[in-house]
Amino acid sequence: MDSRYLVGTCSAQVRKVAMKVLELISEGLGLGTTYFRDELCHNVTLSVNHYLPCLDPIFKNGEWISVEPISQALVVNIGHQLQIISNGKLKSVEHWAVTSSSHSRTSTAFFIAPSDDCIVEPAEALISASNPQHYKPFQYKEFFINYLMKQGKTEVLLETFKLQA
Repeated sequence: MDSRYLVGTCSAQVRKVAMKVLELISEGLGLGTTYFRDELCHNVTLSVNHYLPCLDPIFKNGEWISVEPISQALVVNIGHQLQIISNGKLKSVEHWAVTSSSHSRTSTAFFIAPSDDCIVEPAEALISASNPQHYKPFQYKEFFINYLMKQGKTEVLLETFKLQA
């Protein structure tokens, strides 16, 4: 079977799962189940990485800690866009995927992202007098350019889009 066909089929199935996860997140935030439709979920990107043997750290409390991967597990990371749309209710994670000291690993990551011209901003329903708006609206392409320039450094990157108190 053609590898393009397999990757395409897999991508379509992963997109379905991702959209279901986003429906559940949206519902959990009180935004209904259709908030993450259309331009907010326009692009799907596949990234396949092969890691040579080394430690498998996660960053927690200012330190990288080792975590044993769960075989066949689906890991869902909250990204920067969800932190901004949730007005800080959800936190994006900083992660570093590498292998154990004895085995190499190949990971496949699918990213769901807005269209370049989509305006990303906190959902109005999550802004109130007790929880004022924390982030300014911006076009996704502006975010992505900043992401590349700041090499994905979460705090520095998000600071660019925070409203000043």
